Amino acid sequence: MEIQEALQWTDNLIFAKTGKHLDSLQRVILEGAWQGKGYKEIAEEYHCTSDHVRKSASDLWKLLSDLLEEDVKKKNVRSLIENGIFYSFNTGSLHIGNNINFCSDLYNPSKIPPNRSPQDTTTPPPPPRHDLSQAPENSRRFCDRTQELATLKQWILEEHSRIVSLTGLSGIGKTALARKLVEEIKDNFDRTLWRSHRQFPNFNALQSHIIESLAPPPPSHNPSIINYLNSRNSFLDHLRNHRCLIILDDFQETLNPGELVGNYRPEYQNYSHLLHEIGRCSHQSCLLLLGWEQPLEIATMEAEENYGKTLQIAGLGKSASQLLTARKLKDKPEWSKLIELYNGNPLWLSIIATDILELFNGSVQKFLSYPTLYLGSLETLIKPHYQRLSEVEKILMGWLANQEKSVDISQKPPELLSDADFLKGIQSLTRRNFLNKSSGFTLQPVIKQYVKNLIS
Repeated sequence: MEIQEALQWTDNLIFAKTGKHLDSLQRVILEGAWQGKGYKEIAEEYHCTSDHVRKSASDLWKLLSDLLEEDVKKKNVRSLIENGIFYSFNTGSLHIGNNINFCSDLYNPSKIPPNRSPQDTTTPPPPPRHDLSQAPENSRRFCDRTQELATLKQWILEEHSRIVSLTGLSGIGKTALARKLVEEIKDNFDRTLWRSHRQFPNFNALQSHIIESLAPPPPSHNPSIINYLNSRNSFLDHLRNHRCLIILDDFQETLNPGELVGNYRPEYQNYSHLLHEIGRCSHQSCLLLLGWEQPLEIATMEAEENYGKTLQIAGLGKSASQLLTARKLKDKPEWSKLIELYNGNPLWLSIIATDILELFNGSVQKFLSYPTLYLGSLETLIKPHYQRLSEVEKILMGWLANQEKSVDISQKPPELLSDADFLKGIQSLTRRNFLNKSSGFTLQPVIKQYVKNLIS
């Protein structure tokens, strides 16, 4: 029996009795128990503590024990649910313990879940049209991104791009830009949904959650769960039936660290196929991906002039002076140099501004006279990016950090790497937003200093 079928049956059972659906952690616990995983492994996949998983599992087993009139534990939950589904499908009744319940609420229109009015015997309310409950708050200091907003609106509203990715290092302003964009264009869509890849341990959990969030909840009086399960549409069907805007943050969480950009974690192997389908099938929806690294599928779509686009978020440039003005830094003529050194990254500049106030009484001139580019707590922000690099990329980073000028990649030292590894590594670093490109390739000053600090 498929786990998704079991999850849906259990969700309908709990909803019929309580008026509430399984939450994301409960679904992960059930799926883990179904596959024989321990609580520690489940906790690692969900990125939370084992104690939190154990507490949630205990509450879930107690709830299911009350509903099924059996002592439900992790070790027997699969067999009990399979028995329940078997009897439900074949008799229209719910199997409870050693008896057949004369008619489950899932199949009896006269039964109404608690906390619902007697008049409410049709369907639960539809999902919210614009579900931004898990989106970050609007930035109080949204910096000028007029050009980027205009580009994104053109791609999404006029050119009907089916997948758009926003990429950039942490702190560059991807999320703030996306939040501003969504507020300005959401009324052009039937459904808007914002989620983060960090919430989902695998591809199936992500896809199921999105489908359930876009689809109307099942009728409380549905005479047969089979009808509901058969009527459930695929991800693509929902994108065709409604014009949806789906924002998925933290795309890098689907990719394997320690490898070149684009290699998915085993539990997300099917993601590439989904992106290809969304990009190449006809629909009026848009998937907006936010992450540190560019999806290879989008790069391919761009090369084919298909329905995928990537916007690599650059630093703020002169407009970053608004941040420095707000922090009341001194020596305004030196601000442009400070902005350039820290790549116009809003978060980096904000952190460094605090350091300048604390160490140099707000004097940018004195700060810049310090012989070494100061990173301070920026190292903790850059470390997760660096840890994701492959060995080939780390070799390249060490080499680039020791170059005083931009590098012409046609003049590669023969002993450094093979030609193929060299070009693949440069391309991967570019897609991670580590390199500046002008007449050649060079590391951003902050990244360059971070690598120097590591190898010194």
